[in-house]
Amino acid sequence: MWNLTLRQLRTLQAIAAHGKIVSAAKALGLTAPAVTIQLRQLEEELGLELFDRTAEGMRPTAAGMVATGTAQAIDERLRQMRDEIDAIKGLRAGSLRLGVISTAKYFAPRLMAAFMKELPKVEMLLSVGNRAETIANLKSHAVDMALMGRPPKDVSVTATPFGDHPLVIVAPPDHPLATVHGISKERIAQENFLVREHGSGTRFSLEIFFSDIPGRIDDLGLEMDSNETIKQAVMAGLGIAFISAHTIEAEVEAGRLIILDVVGLPILRQWYAVMRADRAMSPAMEAFHEFLKRKGAAHLPLPHTFRPRQASSAAT
Repeated sequence: MWNLTLRQLRTLQAIAAHGKIVSAAKALGLTAPAVTIQLRQLEEELGLELFDRTAEGMRPTAAGMVATGTAQAIDERLRQMRDEIDAIKGLRAGSLRLGVISTAKYFAPRLMAAFMKELPKVEMLLSVGNRAETIANLKSHAVDMALMGRPPKDVSVTATPFGDHPLVIVAPPDHPLATVHGISKERIAQENFLVREHGSGTRFSLEIFFSDIPGRIDDLGLEMDSNETIKQAVMAGLGIAFISAHTIEAEVEAGRLIILDVVGLPILRQWYAVMRADRAMSPAMEAFHEFLKRKGAAHLPLPHTFRPRQASSAAT
């Protein structure tokens, strides 16, 4: 039976995360020699080297990846135990690591603030990333729950819808189509579009919307890596954009952007609370999950002038 310690496993996690002994030591509040000793003892106990020492830093070996994954699972289970013990004590406390795709950053703080008013002793940590980064965080157990538009298909999850996600086309107020009603899909397809990166949910829905127009999705438009950049580019007159209505509240209210009246829009998708199917929910996760089902939709921002004339559903 191996004689492993939690200190050794946490040292292993820190080295894997930071890639250097010195950086891991700083994160752990230890000296570099102390971290080196912990790693050496762990490798001797397991009988294998856990890292390749390279000029670029410490890279986990196959054994190191297995050991690091186990250390993460143990750390997560200990954290769950703490939350469950707190719940038994009646403290209504605990912790929750929430991951959200970049579009959800426009409302995630509102959700968190409202939830923490109900349960102020729950500690929450927010992690924002693109779709690929958020899914990777779910896979590695770096987050407990994720908010996104399309649940991933390459990892087993449970997904609960908690609100509508309308997608619209925006333009600067002086755009020639600004006052036109019932713009056809064929007409709007002639415009220059500013689009998100491949893999994003918004781009996926735009591709579906234009799928029946020959050749249109072959060159969707100028690609940009964030909603903020796209909004600034639209306001500067570089083109129009297909974007989440949740991201444009401030700009529409201030008159810097307008929503074009396009037939078939908005497309209504759903927001989902996503968790790994292979893990039990902690009390904090259960509480936030129930909060989203009860009140999540009420905290999704929309411009006051947003009046959908007609809505379509997008494939998820």
